[in-house]
Amino acid sequence: MRVALGLCFRGTRYLGWQSQPGGRTVQDALEAALSRFAGHAVRTVCAGRTDTGVHGINQVVHLDTSLRREPFSWVRGTNTYLPPDIAVQWCRPMPEGFHARNAARGRRYAYVLLESPVRPALEAGQCGWVFRPLDAPAMRQAAAVLIGEHDFTSFRSSECQAASPVKTLREITISRHGAYWRFDFEGSAFLHHMIRNIMGCLLAVGTGTRSPGWMQTVLQARDRRVAAPTFAPDGLYFLGPRYDAELGLPTDVPALQWLPGAGPAEGRH
Repeated sequence: MRVALGLCFRGTRYLGWQSQPGGRTVQDALEAALSRFAGHAVRTVCAGRTDTGVHGINQVVHLDTSLRREPFSWVRGTNTYLPPDIAVQWCRPMPEGFHARNAARGRRYAYVLLESPVRPALEAGQCGWVFRPLDAPAMRQAAAVLIGEHDFTSFRSSECQAASPVKTLREITISRHGAYWRFDFEGSAFLHHMIRNIMGCLLAVGTGTRSPGWMQTVLQARDRRVAAPTFAPDGLYFLGPRYDAELGLPTDVPALQWLPGAGPAEGRH
């Protein structure tokens, strides 16, 4: 039987999603819990890998198992063996041909940023930080350059394993909520560090270090050295993949309401 699970996690103390020999990844923790619950070794395939320190709101995985249990039993049983900062949110039995990564039509991320003279404390590790005021129109002008299908080599990590740097970025939405900013990204797929590198460039524009037109120069250069430094992972959240509606997989989980921007925004476009 093929099963799909939705997962929420705080990535602060993990070395990203993908399994590593040391075992300090979200995938390692999840598979250890699933294996204890199922009574046999379990391997998972995720919709989108996340980097060290990046959080997940609705990560989707699939697994194959001979164990027959009700969906709520998979949720509660697996959570019994998971650490407090990882929790299965939902479970659905799926057709054999379903693939968490290959069936995804797109992926969504949000970056949460605090604009304040003082660094974050209670929300440390859960948001980025900038102490200079940001110019929203300038950032939106720069972001518009990136919409569409482009070669995103300038925003690609040297460790990226993607077959091609060409991706389609469908939307970037920038909104302010009191002292917090929220940057929403939706695209077909993303390169390693792509969003964090875009964030570095957007903030260079937002703080006045660079002009909005500089983003076009960076994009056309196809050279990582031209772009801004990679921004911190702390405020980056994988909101989940987009699937065809007929699959019936949940897209709305409680943690989405916890993020700034769940309600009315100031200057949302």
